[in-house]
Amino acid sequence: MTITTTATSFGSLNVRPPLIASGQRIGILGGSFNPPHQGHLNISTMALKKLELDRIWWLVTPGNPIKSQQNLMDLRQRIDAATELSNHPRIDVTAFEASLPTNYTADTLTFLKRRFPSVDFVWLMGADNLATFHKWQKWHTIFETMPIAVFDRPGFRFKALSSPAAQTYKSRRITNRHAIRLAHQYPPAWQFITLPLSHLSSTELRKKVPFS
Repeated sequence: MTITTTATSFGSLNVRPPLIASGQRIGILGGSFNPPHQGHLNISTMALKKLELDRIWWLVTPGNPIKSQQNLMDLRQRIDAATELSNHPRIDVTAFEASLPTNYTADTLTFLKRRFPSVDFVWLMGADNLATFHKWQKWHTIFETMPIAVFDRPGFRFKALSSPAAQTYKSRRITNRHAIRLAHQYPPAWQFITLPLSHLSSTELRKKVPFS
C-alpha cells in the first residue's frame, strides 16, 4: 500500500518526500549535486543492481554544513540539473530536506526512519566521504540508524578503509557476496563496493566549466 506524504513547498519547489510503498528497499544518495555528474548515476545504477533496491532517491541538500557555500548554485537549479541527468525510471530527485529544521544527515535519516518505519533504507556514499566521515556531526548516529553502502572512488580506497569510522565499525562490515542482504540488516551494517572507477567530481567539474 502506498504511503502518502503531506504536501509542502519551499517557494515554488516541492519538498515532500517521494511517494513510497511499505516494504520497499530505498537507497538514499545525498549531496549538493553542484553539479550532478555521471559518477552519481554510476553509483545509483550499481546500487540498484548489487543491493537489489527498488528505488534510489537523489537527496539534493540545501547546503553542506561543513563545506563552503560560496560556489553553491540555487537549489532549484541543482534539482533541475539532477532530474535531467538521472532520467531513470527508478531514480527520484527530491529536496525534502529543505523542509526540515536541520540540514545534518543524522537528523534527516532519523526523520526518515520515524516517518517510514516499514521501509528499508540504505545510505549510499562514496569512499571519499567515508575517509572523513568521523568529522560529520553525529556520525555514530548515522551508522546506527540505517545500513550504509560505500562505493569505491579513485585514490580513496585505503584512506576510506583505514578511516576512524571504518575501523570503529570494522566488525559490522558485510562481505560483497551478501550485498543483497544489506538493506535488511540491522544497523550498524555497512559494505564497501568496488565498481568501474570514475574520476568525475562536482568540484573538478566546477573548475572546468562553471555551473550556470
